[in-house]
Amino acid sequence: MRVAQTGVQILFAFMLGLAFTPRFATLATWQQVVHLVTLVCSASSAALLIAPVSYHRTVFRRRLKAQLVETGHRYALAGLVLLLLALVGAVELAASLLLGEWAALLAAVLCIILVTLWFLVPLRHRDRHNDHQACTHQLV
Repeated sequence: MRVAQTGVQILFAFMLGLAFTPRFATLATWQQVVHLVTLVCSASSAALLIAPVSYHRTVFRRRLKAQLVETGHRYALAGLVLLLLALVGAVELAASLLLGEWAALLAAVLCIILVTLWFLVPLRHRDRHNDHQACTHQLV
C-alpha cells in the first residue's frame, strides 16, 4: 500500500501541475474533461489510501482492531479502483496527444491488464485456495 500511496501522490501532483502549463489551454474540451476526471480520481484515490492511517490514529487502543482492518481493507480496495481509473485516464490523455483516436484502444488495453493483475488473478487464487481448503476439510 505504501507503493500505491506514493505513486498516486506523484500522479496527482503531475495532473495538478498539468493544468498550469501553456499547452493545457490548447487541449480539446474532451481532453480537459479527461484531465479533470483523472485529477479527481487521483485525489480521491490518495484520500482513500491515506485514510486508514488517520482511522488508525483515531481508534488506537480503543479495541476496534476488527473494524480498523475491515475499514482499511474497504478503503484500500476503493483507492486501488480509483488509482486504476486515474492511471488509465492519464495514459489516455498523454497518448491522445501522440496517437489520436488510437489512444482509447491503448487505455482500454491498459485497463484490462490492470484489472487482470490487480483483481482477477488474486480473486482466482483466493477461490482456488478456498476450494482447496474445502476439499481438505472434507477429507478429514
